[in-house]
Amino acid sequence: MPERESVSRAPRRRSERARTAVLDATAALIEEVPYARLTVEAIAARAGVGKQTIYRWWPSRGAVVFDALLERSGGGDAALPDTGDLRADLSSFLRASAREMTAPSTDAFLRAVTVEILQDEAVALQYRQRLLTPQRAAVRQRLATAYDAGLLRDDVDLDVLVECLVGPVAGRWLLGSGALDDAYADAVVDVALRGAIR
Repeated sequence: MPERESVSRAPRRRSERARTAVLDATAALIEEVPYARLTVEAIAARAGVGKQTIYRWWPSRGAVVFDALLERSGGGDAALPDTGDLRADLSSFLRASAREMTAPSTDAFLRAVTVEILQDEAVALQYRQRLLTPQRAAVRQRLATAYDAGLLRDDVDLDVLVECLVGPVAGRWLLGSGALDDAYADAVVDVALRGAIR
């Protein structure tokens, strides 16, 4: 009796060339059209692939956009400098964050991802796991180094201190409530550390 052919098939491997084309197309379209008009069909047409190819690899438009953001940002590497000067290291980090967030191309990406986070829990989870949590963990690690060196008060809550540093920058960017520049980044660091330094 002949062997019955297996009904399960190995999943097709993602073509790196097609993946790159999709992510590049997404990045280009985000800069060219209002996000409300960005569709999977438009991405597929720009990338030269079928719409079904995108849906085979990504569950939603938001997932494609988030991967394109990670690709552009270098995968979400959030390491902080450690020069031995806590204030300078935190200012350097927040200044760089502010510059990146306000760069026109990155700003458009982040606003697109913000829209998706608010309406797609799967994208929100990926954002927290792959970008937000590593970034905050890096800030916390730098603070923990300072704490272990005796530079911070014994009763300081490092998690709250992280929020005091990154929260104002994110909030000002989201609301457009004022300039997001080096002076603001430095002011945030000064205020946050004022209650934490010994």
